[in-house]
Amino acid sequence: MKFITTSDWHIGNLFHGNDRLPEHKHFLKWLLQIIEEQQPDALLIAGDVFDNGNPSAAAQSAYYEFLADATQASPQMQIIITAGNHDSASRLEAPRALLTRHNVEIRGNVRRTWIVDNDGGKWDIDYNDLMVPVRTKNGEEAIVLTVPYLRSDVVQNACYSEGVNTFLRNLTSMARETYPDIPIIMMAHMYAKGADIATKDASEKIIIGGQEEVNMQGWIGHPDYLTCGHIHKRQHIWNTDWARYTGSVLPMSFAEIDYRHGVDMVTISNTQKPKVEFIEYTPQHKLCILPEGDEELTPKKLQKLIREKLADRTEDKLDNDFVYLVLKVKLEKVSNDDIKELEAIISKKNAVLCKIQKIIPTLDLSTIANNNHIQSIDDILNRDPLDTLKEAFTVKHNAEMTEHQEMILKQLLEHIKENMN
Repeated sequence: MKFITTSDWHIGNLFHGNDRLPEHKHFLKWLLQIIEEQQPDALLIAGDVFDNGNPSAAAQSAYYEFLADATQASPQMQIIITAGNHDSASRLEAPRALLTRHNVEIRGNVRRTWIVDNDGGKWDIDYNDLMVPVRTKNGEEAIVLTVPYLRSDVVQNACYSEGVNTFLRNLTSMARETYPDIPIIMMAHMYAKGADIATKDASEKIIIGGQEEVNMQGWIGHPDYLTCGHIHKRQHIWNTDWARYTGSVLPMSFAEIDYRHGVDMVTISNTQKPKVEFIEYTPQHKLCILPEGDEELTPKKLQKLIREKLADRTEDKLDNDFVYLVLKVKLEKVSNDDIKELEAIISKKNAVLCKIQKIIPTLDLSTIANNNHIQSIDDILNRDPLDTLKEAFTVKHNAEMTEHQEMILKQLLEHIKENMN
């Protein structure tokens, strides 16, 4: 049996204010071609279909047009979709009754019933609703376990990560009992322990401290294969050889400039381990950072680099393959007039300037004040307030105080001291 697995489409995303709907349509057209060529038994989309819980009409239209085209291109293929943390689970699942009749299964919410007992009551989770059989015309069968992003009210555990682990294990165990000797594939949307994320960017919205980090190690009765969404870099899940993130279909930030994008073709059988083939997709618009390294360039050299690296526009219009650009400049070397001139040159290139990254050189604060090494609260309390204020001024303004500013500050501190006495 063949499954195409994917996640983190983020339809409706704005990239530094730029509408990416044409880019998503470019990807969906490519994916449709892959489906027509491969004729898979199922397409699994593991969350973050949309970039927010209230997608625009245009974003929803692109999504539904794709579903209609995909079911026509491969009538025997089943499409299974789960909600991610960016999706509105209820909105995504709203057309479930209609789409089920067209071989599209959606799971946004976890269905549960309140059961009254001697302790007051508890939620009873309908695990059976999360088990979706996939059958081929040749009689082959697999069970797909559909796990949307689990919010804390569903997990019902003081420790979120332990609660998710319990949920996944209970679901898999019940599926093994209900469907013995049938391959089990799970699709989920979560943050697995050890995942490689873009630490300098918050696009994946990882909770600080790892409170959502789910440890997959030591799971003896795990599914035959797990495809996961939420982390944008394609990778194996740490400490497993049976679980993988498919990654985002487009880069969500410049921190993801080196990520590879595409879908996985997973072949499942009763006799062999799952085989995973990566089908790479090239996004319509590449990301570009100039200069690529940390070298410090004068305005003239920056102008030359832009002219060399970026193609010209065609008849003053952006081509379909324009690039998204970040320009790095050193503050003390580039004036506002220089920046305006750089922007004017870029406006004639086949590029969209997303931001100018102003780099502040590392400051040696020890030359600014008596910066003795602080090891305790007492060191802070005994330190001259003037030294601390001079450092704060330098960090904020990237320049040392003038003698006149320092004199005014000394007078102010003396005035405060006199009033306190």
